[in-house]
Amino acid sequence: MTDWAKIREKITELQKAGDVLQVPVNWEEIGKKLAELQTGGDTAPDQSVQEEDKTAEKSETAKAESGQTSGYAEDGNGAGSVPSGQTDAARIREGVRLLLEGMGEDPSREGLLETPERIARMYQEIFCGKWQSASEPLAKTFRAEHTDLVLEKDITFYSTCEHHLLPFYGKAHVAYIPGDRVVGLSKLARTVEIFARRLQLQERMTTQIADAVMEHLKPAGVMVMLEAEHMCMTMRGIRKPGSQTVTFAARGVFQQDRYLQEQFFQMVR
Repeated sequence: MTDWAKIREKITELQKAGDVLQVPVNWEEIGKKLAELQTGGDTAPDQSVQEEDKTAEKSETAKAESGQTSGYAEDGNGAGSVPSGQTDAARIREGVRLLLEGMGEDPSREGLLETPERIARMYQEIFCGKWQSASEPLAKTFRAEHTDLVLEKDITFYSTCEHHLLPFYGKAHVAYIPGDRVVGLSKLARTVEIFARRLQLQERMTTQIADAVMEHLKPAGVMVMLEAEHMCMTMRGIRKPGSQTVTFAARGVFQQDRYLQEQFFQMVR
């Protein structure tokens, strides 16, 4: 149920701010509109919202009953690798509708009618790393017979900048000097994916990958390098398409051994 008392309180705050800033606002008209909404809002909720919520609920129930997922929702390839029930789909749908209205769009027109639901499903997929841990892919290790540098390079990743909610994407290169254990190469790529599928900063993502490998594999050293293009720099603001941001993090023997660092940089080129 709508909390009309809080709405009135907020309007009062806005009115005071408007008077101070001398912003012309028709408060009488807003009061009338508020009264209309209160009269109909508590007794006649938005039918389209109810129908979408019911449809989503039926869909999740059908999946659970069919055994299609067990705590996981399908990703874009039907791999069933995206944790379900972690994002609040209803609030995301509501937020997208408000965003569309704020842009001057009509959320009820044909092309936008299902957009809130699409965005909710997409966010479940591209931000699923928030509820995953690198301990999962890095848990399965093998006794090391190779103690020289191991490098997995050109790992493609897509992430989302938390400042503008725009994508940044590129390549990750992960190297380590094994201690007494090694890990399957695909697990390094999965570790990158876990940290990429979050609201991120490239600098933080680089550090998180290096620290995770160091913590779970206990190697002699780790070196991580990320090269990425940021859409917040190419489609807005400075608008410099093709520009690359490069970050790297060194741990263990890589921090002091310049020869190992040079070997790493030569191998990734």
